[in-house]
Amino acid sequence: MGKAKINTHKLGKKLRKLERRLWTYEYLLKISEFDGATVAPENGAAARGEALGTLAAAHHKLLTSDKAVELVRALEKAAAKDKITGQLADEVRVLARDQREALVIPTEEEEAWTRLICEADAVWHKAKAANDWASFEPYVDRIVKTCKRHAGYLDPTRDPYDVLLDQYERGLTSQAFDAFCDQVRATVVPLVHAIVEHGVQPNASFLQARIPESIQKAISFDLIDLVGIDRADTALAFTEHPFSEGFSTGDARIATHIYEDNVISNVYSIIHEAGHAIYELGVDEAYAYTCLAGGTSMGIHESQSRFFENTVGRSRAFMGPLLQILRRRIPAIYDSVSEEELYRAVNIAEPSLIRTEADELTYPLHIMIRYEIERKLFSGEATARDIPGLWDELTMKYLGIEVPDDTHGCLQDTHWSGGSFGYFPTYALGSAYDAQYAPAMASAGIDLEAACASGDLAPVRAWLEQNIWRWGRGKDAPELIENACGAPFDATYYCDYLAKKFGALYAL
Repeated sequence: MGKAKINTHKLGKKLRKLERRLWTYEYLLKISEFDGATVAPENGAAARGEALGTLAAAHHKLLTSDKAVELVRALEKAAAKDKITGQLADEVRVLARDQREALVIPTEEEEAWTRLICEADAVWHKAKAANDWASFEPYVDRIVKTCKRHAGYLDPTRDPYDVLLDQYERGLTSQAFDAFCDQVRATVVPLVHAIVEHGVQPNASFLQARIPESIQKAISFDLIDLVGIDRADTALAFTEHPFSEGFSTGDARIATHIYEDNVISNVYSIIHEAGHAIYELGVDEAYAYTCLAGGTSMGIHESQSRFFENTVGRSRAFMGPLLQILRRRIPAIYDSVSEEELYRAVNIAEPSLIRTEADELTYPLHIMIRYEIERKLFSGEATARDIPGLWDELTMKYLGIEVPDDTHGCLQDTHWSGGSFGYFPTYALGSAYDAQYAPAMASAGIDLEAACASGDLAPVRAWLEQNIWRWGRGKDAPELIENACGAPFDATYYCDYLAKKFGALYAL
C-alpha cells in the first residue's frame, strides 16, 4: 500500500510538471493571438502565423508524446482504483480527454490549421473594412473542409457538426439545439411582432450623442470597477471585434471597439467582456497552471458575460449606478436623463443588423441565422459562395430587414475566420443559462435587485464564484447548472424572463 501511494505521488508530480509546460505554450499562443487582434501591425501577420503554427505544433507534440500518453494512462488506472481523488482526479479526467482528442489529429495538421486561421483572420479584417466577401470566401471553404476532416478524426460515426458543437459545449447536439430554438422562437417571434405592431418606442436620441474616445475610455474603467474587477488584474485594449481572454491568475484582457456616436455600444461591450474576464479571474487559484484553469465551456462563459450585460446591466435597478457614471463623465447629456428614460432606452427591442449591438430580445434570432448557415455548410447543402445570399434570406426571415452590404451582414463576425464553427449556438445557450441564475440566487437569500441598485455586486459575485467560477474546467456545464440551480437546465426560465420583461416594457 505504501509503495502504491509513493508511486501515485510521483505520478502526480510528473503530471503537474507536464501541465505547467503545456500551459506555457498555451499562454504564449494566447499572448500572440491577443496581440494580433489589438496592437500588432498588419504586415506582421505572416510572421505571427509562423510563430503560432510552431507553438501549436510544440504544444501538440508535448501533449501527445509517448511519455505523456504513458503518464496519463497510468494515472487513469490509479483513478479507476480510487488511488487518486479530488482535484488530481479531475485533472487526470480532463487532461485525458484533451489528450485523446489531440492524438487523432496529426501534429502537422495542427500546425497547418493554426497558420490557416491566422492568415484567414488577417484577410477577414481587410475584407470587412472593404466589404469584400470574395477575398474571404476561399478561406471559409478551406476552414470548413478542415473542420470536417478533424471532426471525422474525432468521431467518424457522428455528424461532423455535432462533433464541433460538442467541442464548445459538451453533450450539445444539433437535435437538442433545434429543440431549444423551437422553444425560444415560440416566445420571441410573437413578442417581436407585437412590439413592431403595437409597441411605442421611447425617445432615445441622447444615446447618439457624440462622445470622444478619451471619455469613453474613462467610462470603460469605471465599468470594470463597477463589475468588481481589480484593475491590476486586467488590461484594456481596442480592436475591430470586442473580445476578452483569460491568461492566468491575475491576468485577464478586455478588448473593446469604441464608436464616438454610440457610447452605449461600448458600455455594454465592456460589461459583457468584463463578465468573461471576471469568470477567468475567479477560477480556484489551486487550478493555476493546470488543465483545470479557465472556463469549462463557451455556453457557461457566455452565461457570465450575458448575466452581467443583461440580467444586471440592463436591469431597472442598475440604472442608478450606471447613470452616476454617465453623469460624472458626460454631464451635459446625462444630467437631464432620468433612470426610467435610460432603462427604456437601453432596452429598446427592435430588429437590427449587427449581432453584437442587438437588443436582448432579438439577439437569439441572430444566432439562429448563423446556426442555419453553418448547418448547411456542414451538410453539403451550401458552400461559402452561397453565404451572402443565405444571410440576406435568413435576415429577412428572422428579423424582417434587408442587408445593405456584406460588411453589415456575413462579414460582421470574426468567428469563422478563427475556425469557430459550432461556437455561435453557445451564445444563445449562455443567455438561457443565465436566466436560471437569478431564481437560484433568490433561493440562496441574495437580493439581486438591491445589489444592482446599490452598485455593490459583492453578494452576486460571491454566489457566482462559489457555484460557477471556482470550478474552472473541473465540472462540465450540465453538472454546474444542476448543482448551482438545484435543477437541470430548462429554457423555460429564459422564455419566461423575456416574456415578462418585454411584455412590461411595451405594455403588451
